[in-house]
Parts: sequence; structure tokens; C-alpha cells
Amino acid sequence: MPGALGVDDPAVAPAIRHAAHRVGSMWWEPVVAILAGLLVVYVVALVLLYLYSRRHPETVSMRSALRLLPDLLRLFRSLLSDRKVPRSIRVLIVVLLAYLVLPIDLVPDFIPVLGYADDVIIVAIVLRAVIRHAGPELITRLWKGDDDGLRLVLRLAEVRERP
Repeated sequence: MPGALGVDDPAVAPAIRHAAHRVGSMWWEPVVAILAGLLVVYVVALVLLYLYSRRHPETVSMRSALRLLPDLLRLFRSLLSDRKVPRSIRVLIVVLLAYLVLPIDLVPDFIPVLGYADDVIIVAIVLRAVIRHAGPELITRLWKGDDDGLRLVLRLAEVRERP
């Protein structure tokens, strides 16, 4: 029965069309929010690495610090795809990625500084746990970055390299 829901009503039809258009155009907003969040985490991590490299120039160069995040992402991908890696490590990485992607946070992201600081802290804790649990041999085998980056990652996780 046409018009039963009021769709044919000239006063209601524009509102329904506007709502339908709004729902269809919002699919990209979560994607942009996730990318923005990851960018903020990346920038905060770079600032922290920059400060660390200024205090300890013998440990890491700025070039290695800039390459660290892409190298860590490749390491995570390798850890997830390698079936020899213990399941507990893969679960930790998946849980971390889910935490970063989902809009639920310990501290909401709209709170200045603290909103993204909790993400950085969670990433650091999980990264340290993954590296310590996996061990330096596995991390060294799967690491695709430069040696300075590997040494930095192992040092920040407080894992001793084996000769």
C-alpha cells in the first residue's frame, strides 16, 4: 500500500532521503578515525624515540628510529603468519590490533594527550610481552629491518641478545 509509512508524504520524503544519504556516506568515518589514531600513535612514538636517541646517541640513529614502526609492523605480520610462533603470541597481537581498531578505549581518544597516551602505553606493554615471550632468536629470525632497529627493540624490551 503506497504511502503507508508516509514515504510519499512531501514533508517526510526529504528527511528520509537525507537520512539514507547520511548513513551511506558515513562508512569512511571510522576508517579515517582509525588512520588518524594510528598516525597520532606513530608521531608520539617518533617523538619518544627522538628524545631517547638524543639522550643515548650510541644506541639508535634517527634513521633507525624513523624506520622502526614500519619494521615493527612487518615483524607483527611475520609473527602472525609464521605457524611456528606460539599461539599465545599471535593471540596477543590480534588482541592488540582489535584494541587499536575498536572505538572502546581505557581513556577516550577525545581527551587531549591522555586519549592517545593509553594507546601508546598498551602498544608498548604488548610489544614488550610479545618480544620477551617470543625470545631473541625468533625475533632476530623474523626481523626484516636493520640491525640498529633490532638492537633497539630488544633493548627496549629488556631482552638480552645472544651472541
